[in-house]
Amino acid sequence: MSHDHFVNRHIGPREGEITEMLQSIGVSSMEELIKQTVPDNIRLKEPLKLQEGLTERRYYRKILSLARKNKVFNTYIGMGYYDTITPAVILRNVLENPVWYTSYTPYQAEISQGRLEALLNFQTMVCELTAMEIANASLLDEATAGAEAMVMMHNLRSRKMEKEGVNVVMVDEKVWPQTLDVLNTRSVPLGIELRILPKEKFEFTSDVFGIILQYPNSDGEITDYSELVEKAHQQEIKVAVATDLLSLALLKPPGEWGADIVFGNSQRFGVPMGYGGPHAAFFTAREEYKRYMPGRIIGVSKDMHGNRALRMALQTREQHIKREKATSNICTAQALLATMASFFGVYHGPEGIKMIAERIHNIAAFLAEEVEKLGYRQLNRQFFDTIRFALPKHVKREDIEWLSLELEMNFRYFDNGEVGISIDETTNREDMTWILEVFAKAANNRWPAVLEYPEGFEIDSKFSRITEFMQQEVFNRYRSETEMVRYIKRLEHKDISLTHSMISLGSCTMKLNAATEMLPLSWIEFNGIHPFVPKNQARGYHEMMEELRRDLSEITGMADVSLMPNSGAAGEYAGLLVIREYHLSRGEEKRNVVLIPSSAHGTNPASAVMAGMKVVVVACDNNGNIDLEDLRKKATENKEVLSSFMVTYPSTHGVFETSIKEMCQIIHDNGGQVYMDGANMNAQVGLTTPGIIGADVCHLNLHKTFAIPHGGGGPGVGPIAVASHLVKFLPSHPIMNNGHVGINSVAAAPWGSASVLPITYGYIKMMGAEGLTRATQIAILNANYIASALKKNYGILYIGKTGRVGHELILECRHLKNTAGITESDIAKRLMDFGFHAPTLSFPVPGTLMIEPTESESKNELDRFIEALNTIFDEIKEVEQGEADRNDNVLKNAPHTAEVVSSDSWEHSYPRSKAAWPLHWVKENKFWVPVGRVDNAWGDRNLICTCGNPKEYELMNHE
Repeated sequence: MSHDHFVNRHIGPREGEITEMLQSIGVSSMEELIKQTVPDNIRLKEPLKLQEGLTERRYYRKILSLARKNKVFNTYIGMGYYDTITPAVILRNVLENPVWYTSYTPYQAEISQGRLEALLNFQTMVCELTAMEIANASLLDEATAGAEAMVMMHNLRSRKMEKEGVNVVMVDEKVWPQTLDVLNTRSVPLGIELRILPKEKFEFTSDVFGIILQYPNSDGEITDYSELVEKAHQQEIKVAVATDLLSLALLKPPGEWGADIVFGNSQRFGVPMGYGGPHAAFFTAREEYKRYMPGRIIGVSKDMHGNRALRMALQTREQHIKREKATSNICTAQALLATMASFFGVYHGPEGIKMIAERIHNIAAFLAEEVEKLGYRQLNRQFFDTIRFALPKHVKREDIEWLSLELEMNFRYFDNGEVGISIDETTNREDMTWILEVFAKAANNRWPAVLEYPEGFEIDSKFSRITEFMQQEVFNRYRSETEMVRYIKRLEHKDISLTHSMISLGSCTMKLNAATEMLPLSWIEFNGIHPFVPKNQARGYHEMMEELRRDLSEITGMADVSLMPNSGAAGEYAGLLVIREYHLSRGEEKRNVVLIPSSAHGTNPASAVMAGMKVVVVACDNNGNIDLEDLRKKATENKEVLSSFMVTYPSTHGVFETSIKEMCQIIHDNGGQVYMDGANMNAQVGLTTPGIIGADVCHLNLHKTFAIPHGGGGPGVGPIAVASHLVKFLPSHPIMNNGHVGINSVAAAPWGSASVLPITYGYIKMMGAEGLTRATQIAILNANYIASALKKNYGILYIGKTGRVGHELILECRHLKNTAGITESDIAKRLMDFGFHAPTLSFPVPGTLMIEPTESESKNELDRFIEALNTIFDEIKEVEQGEADRNDNVLKNAPHTAEVVSSDSWEHSYPRSKAAWPLHWVKENKFWVPVGRVDNAWGDRNLICTCGNPKEYELMNHE
């Protein structure tokens, strides 16, 4: 390949190093390694039919030409999406900063304190604005947050309600239509009856367990729900409220009038519309419901030295632990976008947020008055930012639409001919004049030029907020850009990301997120478009998405792809619903059993239960492979009710199982469909496909295999690819024609998290078929290189029949607990002293470490990682042999902070140098952990999930 080909920048090892690595693991060529690793009966017989890889310069020109086909109009559609101003200090230092976007979900708290603080700020801001007690660190979007609220209320039913089969949730018809659609999707498989009707017709009968309201509603109307909420509570009925977070700077918050759950979208807090996403949904509740909350919650705890430390709280709620008993399948959330929103709150503070909200309301109120003077009738009298008009008899909707498009504006048009306008943070005097021009011309009237910003319009006092919010120091300290950028950098320096060192997390594929792939995210042509604008304003998007669907179909060997699911777990759920709908279309309603291997990721059984299925676990044998006979037995036993089989390939144990095609045939012979979890697709691309293996549907983690960054815990994108007989069941959308007419929506936006799709598009276009195949080969080589170097000391738990691992490996650590009292967690914490993020702990096998190096890591970095782990093994041997104290040693006390190492007092049995600089190269780029080992149990016993909480001061000082 030419030196300017992107593949040479994406792949870590150089050609000479590749030869050395192949020799070190005992093979003479890459083909020999792949032949030993990937079963011959599933190998592709010819290369993928993709375009030749582009150079970075040629790709830049291509994506720029697509961007220019998108038309960025002033859009006043609203409906949960609004233009916003992303402060440049946040755009430059967070969204465009690889420290923030290449970090992983903060499971390792000691090296994640920066983003944990940012997410704690997000939770605090949301609690303050909603006047609720506890918030999570984000969900996927507002519609799915609404679905989570419905399910949570269902789970909160009393025993009496459960026994009596209470299963109805009433939903106001004035909830966003995309939310209604997702509610319908989620409710049916769970046996929840959805009653969508005007709130005035709510009847609190004995079969109702919850109600869902929108505040302000989809017409923009502000309603006093307090009496309705009180009546609901009298009947032990829970209340969930969807709300506009920015409006709560002016409106009485739902927490003050009795809401049990409050959710919505934080997009208005500096996160671009991005043609639908990604955005960070928020979710809050009463603290008494904390163990039923979906998603991740950041909490305050202490480290081993008694210092304040943050970590993810109440993790036993999560799907990877509770599996089929989980109440949600949430895995990836929207951490990067929540971080941006939190910094927006920090930068503007309460007074700035209130000022933005007041300006929006003043403009909306001014326009309402002026448009009425032109002969239109305003239909909603109490509003925040949205006004709805009935047209005069001589004015047609088409007149408004034509005139607005001439001036490059988009309004909302209702089915009955009425028109809506939603004002946002970016609306200015000139925009107001243009809006009035449209209504005046349509009515053959004159209009005045707007010379000043309107002021003095106030929301009715019965709806107005009187309580203060966001009084914590963090929201009242950083107003200048100088101070703000220093705060962002201060947090940034507390975290390990791919900018520091490799992140070897197994099953996570922490590969390069190349700068060229990331550039379009900041372009207004991609991030400034509302998801419900006419398609001809997003031609560049649609050309890109059509190409991307074709490429992903080719890569997977499938017929078509839906881009809607906005996480891997959402992809699992969507894929299972497609299978469910397929069986229903054939009159096979009884097919509701899904077979899942015991080694599967926890989202698999959790997603299956959400899809209304019964989980039957398939055993694995002593070699970690799926027990073929147990699969055959359970498929045969459930032949009449078998829906599907969920399988990860290569396996969750990191091995290409040779019997995979036979497994798929067993399922098909018994009437089921095969769902392939695409978590390990990085070991397949260009070598085999889910289609060849025998899968009927698979999801892809674009944030793993296809280079979208993890963002500290999101965004993720989980499109599903399906065989031809399932295409007609792919998810549709209630507002926009997204090219599919199957099941109801699984996300709020028609094309999911569209604004990050250019990353995957760029990755595929620049890599090309040859580059993608090469990346897969190197990923397998890197994993086998590490396995070869570490197997003598630690042992590799599972290997294939020829002694090879796939693209990842499981390091055996369980015996070390018996010989030295050292756990896999001790090894993980000690790796931090070497500047490395830990591998995946105790998954899929407790007491082990799972390592996935990816193709992007160089031989030099792999060698450092190997040397670090082998040095740690030597330290363990010192404990075993009595040379180091069993309790006071470098592993048990890891990680070591600068404060501890530089303390005047040092009472350990090992030197400071061993603690801080265990190898010479550590000194060259030392990462100092900001806190010592975090006490997780203390944080769960003393749950504090907001900053500046008086409870924290009391507890910390009491102990």
